Amino acid sequence: MNTSELFSLKDRVALVTGGSRGIGRMIAKGLLCQGARVYITARKAAACDATAQELSAFGTCISMPLDVSHQEGIQELVKRLSEKEKHLNILVNNAGAAWAAPFDEFPENGWDKVVDLNMKTPFFLTQALAPLLRQAAKNHMAKVINIASIDGISVNPWETYSYAASKAGVIHLTKRMSLEMIKDGICVNAIAPGAFASEMNREARDHGDTTAQTIPARRIGKDEDMAAAAIYLSSNASDYVVGHTLVVDGAVTLARG
Repeated sequence: MNTSELFSLKDRVALVTGGSRGIGRMIAKGLLCQGARVYITARKAAACDATAQELSAFGTCISMPLDVSHQEGIQELVKRLSEKEKHLNILVNNAGAAWAAPFDEFPENGWDKVVDLNMKTPFFLTQALAPLLRQAAKNHMAKVINIASIDGISVNPWETYSYAASKAGVIHLTKRMSLEMIKDGICVNAIAPGAFASEMNREARDHGDTTAQTIPARRIGKDEDMAAAAIYLSSNASDYVVGHTLVVDGAVTLARG
């Protein structure tokens, strides 16, 4: 293989859940810039449509707004995607939620909402899209990327019980899924982001300079840091990397440990 093509995603089809903002948007833009045709989905249609329009400056980006937190939304997404594409090369399971509350007050709905979207949805969406992924794998290895978090690896200072548990679950789920799916030529890995400016991480977004002082690299993550990780795990360069979680955090996890 020509090494100049290791990171090319030309003519590949990608789907990024939660792609209208934050880390999902960063990843979608990165995949577009490497030549992929990218579908983004999000619960809010107006935001999803607006982001797709903006990202279309970098390649073909299609909005497909749906709520994938339940089976009805998952099945509708698969139906719509199947009407447009015969295969899917790259699936990025990024849609997620967080909830913080004191231990004695933490509510059941704050558990169910977070765990269902963060841990259950990646499994059942990948299961539903497996036929399209297997079809793509007939020509070249297909890729699934689960978005975890460093909070699933080490303990953060906030009381985000369901979030931390769900992201630890995603990391182990990635290992289990990878062993099964590699048989069909589908490579499953994960990314564990640290501090990136997003709606979910408002500290990094609104107080980046302060947050940077707690990070050994002395800065929060840039859009291109996340894009690069996703491009690597989506491309030929990672074909022999299976079931791993790539930590992108400026060494926060090491400092916590």
